[in-house]
Amino acid sequence: MRKFGVCCTTIFLCCLLAGIYGILHDQVSYTVSSEYYTHFKFPQYNVNPAEYGGERMTVAAIGFLAAWWAGIIIGAGLGITAFIFENYREMNKYLPRAVGVAFVTTLVMSFSGYCLGRYWLARKGVDWWLPKDLVHTDRYIIAGSMHNYSYVGGFLGLLLGISYLFTQKAKTNLNRVKFAA
Repeated sequence: MRKFGVCCTTIFLCCLLAGIYGILHDQVSYTVSSEYYTHFKFPQYNVNPAEYGGERMTVAAIGFLAAWWAGIIIGAGLGITAFIFENYREMNKYLPRAVGVAFVTTLVMSFSGYCLGRYWLARKGVDWWLPKDLVHTDRYIIAGSMHNYSYVGGFLGLLLGISYLFTQKAKTNLNRVKFAA
């Protein structure tokens, strides 16, 4: 029963962490390109920033809404995988590290998206839909690349986190065999 509690707690905390990440990430990407929001995200979410306390507050809300659900997927993936451990203490030991792996991977991939957008895509051009009345097309592309790579980072982070858990389980099993012999 405690293992189930650890899994559920992990899912909840991952949702919270993903939502906070979304808020902060979107604040950064808004700084890179406000047009990404005024021309794409605000219409996508059908929001008028004047009704929600201004653009920055609306960006924060969009960031949370766009990211919290990824925490369900990551938290559930890691939490369910952690049932491979024999007890909840081992789950408690390795799950936070696996979440950290996923989180750092997402950050690194988002930064990679920024770099790719700035130094390659903004110069080369993209085949994405772009609004016709953009003033700073390059910045819009950079912000879009950051967003795309954050999602890639979340998925890759989940896979690396799961890999970390299996690696730790293998090490735990190896240590048990050594001590039993």
